[in-house]
Amino acid sequence: MQATEKQDTRYWSRQVRTGSIIAAFLTAVGAFRVAVDWDPALRWMAPPILVAALLQGAAAFLPWPRYLRVQRVRRWLVLWWVGQIPLLFLFAWYDENGLMLYLPTVTLLLVTAAALYPPSVVIGLGVSCLTGYLLLLPDELSNNVFSLLALMGIMVSLVGMSAGSAQRRGWLDAHRRSAERRTELLLEASSDAVFAIGPTFDIRYVSPSAHTLLGMDLRGVASTDLGARLHPDDLPAVRAWMQTLRQAPDGHTARAEARMRRADGSWVYLDVIGTSRMNDPDLRAIVVSLRDIGTRRALEEELSRQAFTDSLTGLPNRALFRDRLEQAVARSAGRPVTVLLIDLDDFKLVNDDLGHSAGDDLLADLAARLSRQMRPGDTLARLGGDEFAVLVEDLDPSAAAVLAERLVAEGKRPMRLGSRDITSTLSIGVATSAGAQDVPAEQLLRNADLAMYAAKRDGRDTYAIFDPSMYRSVLEEAQQRTEMERALEEQQFRVLYQPVVDMASQRVVGAEALVRWQHPVRGLLGPYEFIAGAEASGLIVPLGRWVLREACAQLAQWQRENAGAADLKMNVNLSARQFQYAGLVEDVTAAIADAGIASAALTLEITESMLMQDIDNAIETLHALRRLGVHLAIDDFGTGYSSLSYLKQLPVDVIKIDKSFVDQVETDSGDVALVDAVVGLGQALNMRTVAEGVETDGQWMTLRRIGCDQAQGYLFGRPGEASQVSRMLQAATDTVVPS
Repeated sequence: MQATEKQDTRYWSRQVRTGSIIAAFLTAVGAFRVAVDWDPALRWMAPPILVAALLQGAAAFLPWPRYLRVQRVRRWLVLWWVGQIPLLFLFAWYDENGLMLYLPTVTLLLVTAAALYPPSVVIGLGVSCLTGYLLLLPDELSNNVFSLLALMGIMVSLVGMSAGSAQRRGWLDAHRRSAERRTELLLEASSDAVFAIGPTFDIRYVSPSAHTLLGMDLRGVASTDLGARLHPDDLPAVRAWMQTLRQAPDGHTARAEARMRRADGSWVYLDVIGTSRMNDPDLRAIVVSLRDIGTRRALEEELSRQAFTDSLTGLPNRALFRDRLEQAVARSAGRPVTVLLIDLDDFKLVNDDLGHSAGDDLLADLAARLSRQMRPGDTLARLGGDEFAVLVEDLDPSAAAVLAERLVAEGKRPMRLGSRDITSTLSIGVATSAGAQDVPAEQLLRNADLAMYAAKRDGRDTYAIFDPSMYRSVLEEAQQRTEMERALEEQQFRVLYQPVVDMASQRVVGAEALVRWQHPVRGLLGPYEFIAGAEASGLIVPLGRWVLREACAQLAQWQRENAGAADLKMNVNLSARQFQYAGLVEDVTAAIADAGIASAALTLEITESMLMQDIDNAIETLHALRRLGVHLAIDDFGTGYSSLSYLKQLPVDVIKIDKSFVDQVETDSGDVALVDAVVGLGQALNMRTVAEGVETDGQWMTLRRIGCDQAQGYLFGRPGEASQVSRMLQAATDTVVPS
């Protein structure tokens, strides 16, 4: 009801000021008459009456709107009218023409009272005035009944008309208050708040629903500055918006968003709809409807966060990274823009071995560690899966290389996942716009992708800087990967077997499984044409698993078909990625169980260089395999610079002497000494020694004399089909050892 109260206060103030001015004027007229026409003995009353006139005139300038907000003041103000009647009566009593002044004066008195007070007050004042009027009538009129009744009728009519006017005003006020009350109740029930804003940004009206929306105490809100309640960042825009509305024609509507302070000091986002009513004489304001859109904005921000933020790491996602990259390229103006594409090596193995939850933990931890290496203004994003990207501006190529080195080092820091310490590595591709003109964002990202795959080709755990020559090699690798995936699906790979013989008797004691690719176009391909690509792409793991299962199944078939194969051993090579694969032990266990062979019949070959990459983890993996009962062999021994102290710790059964030491063993005394030392080392550590690449009788005889246990090479059999080994097993008992 604040609008009704404010309007009532203005009405009362206007009527009181009007009454004060009228009373001051009539009192001043009375003072003038006393001073001019009264008996000189009574003229001393003129100054006090004049002072009373001045006081009543000055009363018109009092802050009546503030006083009249209090109902008690309004009630007691009637005493002013009551006090005027005896003073007026006394003046008329002493003045010879007082009756002429009395009648119009009380008329004004009753009219002004009727404008403010109810009929009962007006009638009470009228009765007092009528009584005074009767007392003032001269005797000749008192004895004239007709004249008396006529004058009495005039006075009664005057009182009745004033009371009637007061009653009609009361009815109109009640009807107006009822209508305003209904309107305010409807506004109060609305979720929107309505403000009326004046030309000077002052609040002229606030609907009751503002209390619910903003927690505002509605008392005292009117006439305050709206700007004091708006967010400082929004204030200039809102003022400009309001200025546009003020200049628009009546009825023009505009929309905006702004923040307004609640009573508790918090900020609420509002949808603001303003309608210009500046030319409406009854309002002259901008009518503003406010609606709380905090929930909607929170939802929009959450949807935006989900659309542009990775939910696992909290980093920007691919969409936001691309947007920032395009903006950076657009504003670069010749300054370098650098992209680093980061891939977590062998992340799939972590998921397969430890589960996706552990993989998520690894990604979140890596994101946090990489974030600490960023400068303010750099963007680190997760593009998806195990792929991250960094956007850096104003960084020269040498500084970009230093950053890549730091990130590679950070990636190798071990992390505890469950009961295991996981050491991950990163492959990083670096691409920069330095030295080039107008490099599009998409091309910059593609260049970084090519460089990242080049880093993987270089052995992973490193970075590579983009070079245009990478396009051709990457296309070739991509084609080979596609062909290899198809080859796995269509079983284009074949397993050949090379016999391993006893050095003394040349009896077949084992076979090494060697994979070949029967390419539909290029024919039979050796391992040097596809193993490196399989290693780089990660396809070596499923390929190696397939070779292992095929070899175990073939050994079981030989043992079923030939009694001489009962003690035959099957040698299977493990690649570096296969050896690092967390599910290796499970794969070996499954292959042995499915084939139905003894664990001791399987020998797994690991190169010396593979062991030296991470000796501690290698020892742990070897012990896990040894507990299965399989035998372990170090392949290409002598090429990896292994420490003898480490060799002693390894649960290894076989040392395979590399072909490079066997080639000249019959002619080079140095090679003889090296092979003799290796054989002696094997005997000391209770390990069998196998010579690789034996092709001549001279090599065989020299190696037999040195004391090597077993051999393999073209002298005894080339890699061939399983049937070749089957024939050798059948003929083994008839073999004659050369003298």
